[in-house]
Amino acid sequence: MTDNVVPLFKNPQSPPDTAPAASPTLPSEAPAERVRVWRRTVRELRAVVAHERTRTAARLVARHGMYVIGGTRVMAKRTWDGRTGSRYERMLRAAEAAGNWEEAKEWEDRLTRFRAARHHRRMDLLKAPLDLAKSAAVGTGLTVGSLLALGIVLAIANKDITDVIAPIAAVIDTIGWIVYIATVVWGPAIVLGPWLGLLALWGVGRHQQTAPQWTLPAQQRDDAGAPITPSIVVTALRDLGIAPLRKAIKEMGDVGAAMLGPIRIAGCGVEVDVTLPSGVSTAEVQGRRRKLAENLARHEHEVFITIPTAARTVRLWIADSGALDEPIGPSPLMLDETVTANYKTGKAPWGQDLRGDAATLSVFQRMLLITGLSNQGKTAALRALALWLALDRTVEFRIADLKGVGDWDMFDGGLATTLIQGPTDDHVIKATEMVEGLVAEMERRIQAPPGTVFTPLIGIVDEAQVAFMCPAIDDKKRPYGGSKATSRYFMAVRKIHNQGRAVDVLLWEGTQDPTDQNLPKLVREGAHTRISLVLGTESQARMALGDKAVDGGAAPHLLRQGLDKGTVVVASDGITIPAGQASITVRTHYIDTDQAAEVAQRAKALRAGITTTSAAEPQEQRDPLADILTVLGTDARVLTQDVLKRLTALNEKAYGGWSFIDLKRVLDGTGAEPYKSEGRMTLARERVARALTNRPDEGSASAAE
Repeated sequence: MTDNVVPLFKNPQSPPDTAPAASPTLPSEAPAERVRVWRRTVRELRAVVAHERTRTAARLVARHGMYVIGGTRVMAKRTWDGRTGSRYERMLRAAEAAGNWEEAKEWEDRLTRFRAARHHRRMDLLKAPLDLAKSAAVGTGLTVGSLLALGIVLAIANKDITDVIAPIAAVIDTIGWIVYIATVVWGPAIVLGPWLGLLALWGVGRHQQTAPQWTLPAQQRDDAGAPITPSIVVTALRDLGIAPLRKAIKEMGDVGAAMLGPIRIAGCGVEVDVTLPSGVSTAEVQGRRRKLAENLARHEHEVFITIPTAARTVRLWIADSGALDEPIGPSPLMLDETVTANYKTGKAPWGQDLRGDAATLSVFQRMLLITGLSNQGKTAALRALALWLALDRTVEFRIADLKGVGDWDMFDGGLATTLIQGPTDDHVIKATEMVEGLVAEMERRIQAPPGTVFTPLIGIVDEAQVAFMCPAIDDKKRPYGGSKATSRYFMAVRKIHNQGRAVDVLLWEGTQDPTDQNLPKLVREGAHTRISLVLGTESQARMALGDKAVDGGAAPHLLRQGLDKGTVVVASDGITIPAGQASITVRTHYIDTDQAAEVAQRAKALRAGITTTSAAEPQEQRDPLADILTVLGTDARVLTQDVLKRLTALNEKAYGGWSFIDLKRVLDGTGAEPYKSEGRMTLARERVARALTNRPDEGSASAAE
């Protein structure tokens, strides 16, 4: 009993334990331990499954398994074609679909002959058992008779009667050996036969490449850049997911090869025309551009689909893999310093089309609109055209850059007679007045005697969306921005679009991210040359280029933002576009700011006596407040409109472009601000005189703004 008693207290003089007692696992710790074990197991299994060796082994098993399945399918199809008339029927349907009635009649005759021969074979099979029995009886009798005759000859020759049956005995022994050998071989043949059959099917499947792409090794699976062949194109079209197209290709005797025209080398890619079968529309193929590109082992931006003149035909241009990511080289303006321009007969060397041919653009009597997302090369593309045209010394430029970061600085000092740079409302007002000045010049030219020859006048407004969205209002409550009939900028642009072309007064506009608010419909449709860089949506593409171009395959919304900088889609009769197409894609030459300055210097050398006026400051130092007092004369009050007219008469160079805003800016804070009298804005002579008397002396020589 004492051995079973556990003491409550340990004797302090007892020797220490040699080893601590193992503490049992508490019941509450068991579930946590199981969870940890489970999580560790899951992590290990996940690592094993995700390991490249496991994936490689899985692909290996799947690949060779699909070889066998595919080989079986191929052999079954071959057997079926050989035993039935399906091959002749496919050829017959293909000939009928192609409208080749003579070939269809030939295949129908072949099918008839095949069916007749098959019928005769089947009838012969019905009589085969009886014929076989008769043949076996006759053959056995002849064989036995021949062997007996041979035995008799041997018996006579050897003088031994037993030799009579010697040939028959030899044949019997041979048959016995054959049976013995067959008995020995039969077992291994039964075992190896199915494996040899599977090996044969595997060989057929491997030769026909029936395994999916994902099961192939990495070096074979990465087929980007593979040459485009007819079979690749047909397979890509078959797998687009268009049921009528897939069915038609399967029913064609040539498996769809007749749909393809010749595959032509076209620049950094190839081009092929595809005639679609009945029941398949070109829009269905266009709507699956990404899938078609992936089926061709290309990126979406490397496949372009356009609609040529032929009915039910799409034209595919397929780039060499990665070719569109390579630069196209410098502009001819930089390579040849002797390049000149001719507004009427020349074309600007602007870039290259997708075929690699030079893309040149005529600007003769064509309004121009270029649009796209921000920072995609819009200003550079527009400026490249202006730099080329600047090499024609007869062309006058008036430029308003409503971004104002110096992109057009090189036109200052001899190329542009007006250069406005800045994003504020004041700059928009100046730009509006510049465009209205183009309208005034246009109207003057229209009223000139018939036969008068005019030099080209090009107005350029970059970032025109700033003008359309400007909230400023003039003294007559007319808005500068907007798209109503009262909008000054909008109406000036419309007038130039309507009549400017006839007298060589043109307007080029650059705008970004087009909407109906910042690019009204009447303005964008008034441009003869419409250009778009990458855009965000198809609706924006339609705004930029028009419905006809987009329906014909133009897709600036499918360009890659940031990667396709400088790539534009052009709809214009001023550039060579393949027959039947409504647009063309051009990769423009990039001319940076320093290079643009070099070209501008060459253009300035061709010109002399041209002075650029700025929106910020006049070319002559004057005292506007003193001039205002001078034109007021002895009148106590004068309408602001009449003051502006008198200032223009006093000095047209300094005040010819002034508006009410300029007058108000000079008088603000002087105590002589315009005020309303009988509903009209008026200036008081007494207030102006007092302001001039009380102002500091250092302000008396301020420059007119």
